[in-house]
Amino acid sequence: MLAHKWQPADLLAPHSDLDLRILLAQPPQDWWEWNHRLAAAHTAAVSQKIVNRRLLEHPPGFAFMVPEVDQRRVSPADLATWSLISGHPRTFHRWKAQAQMAPWSRTDELFYRNILDARVDGRYRLSADSTANVHIDLPGYRRHCILWHYLAPCWFAIASLATRTRCPGKFAALAQWHPPDLEHYGQAFARLARNHREQPLTDLLSQTHAAVTVAMRHLPAATGTGEAPRSLCTMTAGMLRVRVARWVYYLDPPADTATAYLVRREARELQAAAAALRAFAADQATQEQRQAARMADLLPTGPTTERVLRDTLTEWLRHRTLVEDFLAMGGPS
Repeated sequence: MLAHKWQPADLLAPHSDLDLRILLAQPPQDWWEWNHRLAAAHTAAVSQKIVNRRLLEHPPGFAFMVPEVDQRRVSPADLATWSLISGHPRTFHRWKAQAQMAPWSRTDELFYRNILDARVDGRYRLSADSTANVHIDLPGYRRHCILWHYLAPCWFAIASLATRTRCPGKFAALAQWHPPDLEHYGQAFARLARNHREQPLTDLLSQTHAAVTVAMRHLPAATGTGEAPRSLCTMTAGMLRVRVARWVYYLDPPADTATAYLVRREARELQAAAAALRAFAADQATQEQRQAARMADLLPTGPTTERVLRDTLTEWLRHRTLVEDFLAMGGPS
């Protein structure tokens, strides 16, 4: 199957990009070769239209095996946001229903709080949202970034944590969660996102900061500590399964397509992946934990450059058996 994150209404043309998830019936015989074919397919798709440089900004973000979803080893909070592009609708809707009905857990807490940790307390920077591949309505894209990369994800995360429910998307959160002191904010920002009304960026940033500050007052205290949830390893494996395709694409993109900012962005995701694997493998009591620890050692720990990605590809190729075994395992059963 092929799915994308967020609901169709959340994808606002021409500014949104597709964050794809691939669902495989079984592991490919060769992950390395599969990733190179995925990179080639992505390159071909981006080359078809100039708008695809933004729409298909990067290759898919995750690849999971169908049994992993059946066994409920994929984060239900992430799965709740998926929309089917192609595949088996009945199976997909069963997964979605299971994700909504699953008991609330530490996995959910981590998912939503990670969204906030990347944005609140001054961490969001409009300048970090590159315009290098934006070729239509640049001022509108900057407003889109403030609303859809900062305000809406924070609202989505706070609403989910405050109500202990897995919200399916950004518009759904803005429309459905509005405590008395926030009742006008959500609807107003939803209208702004749809209408593309011109507004000074400094004013819009000020308004969104104010809204997020008020919304954060409804954030419940963090709960749950202890060992890393098993789904964290599966999610990390799902992300690493497509990393070679991303790096191959970033290092050799189509003509006039920018990827330098995407190369830099890898650092945060790879550091988070290494931390997740080490947390899961803390006592290395099982074969799966030891395998996760060895995989963590193959991930870059500092800033990512083209040289770092090339060196990491070389290192993964040198340890190909270890990498292939980890990607095929995808965490404990």
